Amino acid sequence: MREVGFDVALGRLAGLRNDGRGPRVLALHGWLDNAASFLPMAPYLRGFDLVALDLPGHGRSAHLSAGAEYSFSVAIAAVLDAADALGWDRFHLLGHSMGAGIASLVAAACPDRVERLVAIEMLGALAEPPTQAAARLREAVAAQRTLADKRLRVFPDIDTAVRARLHAGRVPGSGLDAERLRLLVERGVRAVPGGFVWSSDPRLTLPSLMRYTQAQVDAIIAAIVCPALAVFAEPAQPYLPDEERRRRTALLPQGRMLALPGGHHLHMQQPEPVAAVIADFFAGA
Repeated sequence: MREVGFDVALGRLAGLRNDGRGPRVLALHGWLDNAASFLPMAPYLRGFDLVALDLPGHGRSAHLSAGAEYSFSVAIAAVLDAADALGWDRFHLLGHSMGAGIASLVAAACPDRVERLVAIEMLGALAEPPTQAAARLREAVAAQRTLADKRLRVFPDIDTAVRARLHAGRVPGSGLDAERLRLLVERGVRAVPGGFVWSSDPRLTLPSLMRYTQAQVDAIIAAIVCPALAVFAEPAQPYLPDEERRRRTALLPQGRMLALPGGHHLHMQQPEPVAAVIADFFAGA
């Protein structure tokens, strides 16, 4: 895949593109990952015009301006701005984890633009009871006020950064080894005197000010009218138990679920079988 970039209202969006002649696919990575998340599958999706974005604040894309907040509305605007810059009126969406949540929202918000949706390891968004709203607000505001004191860790080399990411435990059960993680790390660091630091915006680690309620998430999923495929790892991850992911999938007007053996990053662990399923679905099979 080759480097691409788009200058949009939010700033520079970077990405990777394979320039296939088939259907247009916009791919969205997970939280604190980047476009390299889709590199292992790229050889098996050569027939598609696949564009994997670095979402704002991730990878090689620009950080938001000072004082701005990373939110779903920002991510949705970035996706649509990228599609506009590509000249794509209609396209398929492929998302992993956070990217699958963003893709779900885009598909619900813009049914006239999204042809098909593949959501890996998330459908909709994480939900929270309304009774948690005040506690979440307090936690988020407190974290925002202390962020200025945070200092980035400098890694002397890429190997050290890979080991740090390997043991960070950001997503339990991710199932990624050092070789696969290196793809994400190499795109997710920038050089500084003395070594490397993470290139992602530190604000991305802050808790969000609010979350959708379950009723809101359900309504959004039910509004995804395009054909949709939810791909999940087996066994299920704790944040979305099997009963809940099946319940959510059942809300899709034209959706089905597929569970495949693997961890949270199963599309990187087992790129060939996962890509085969995706290719068939986007081809209309």
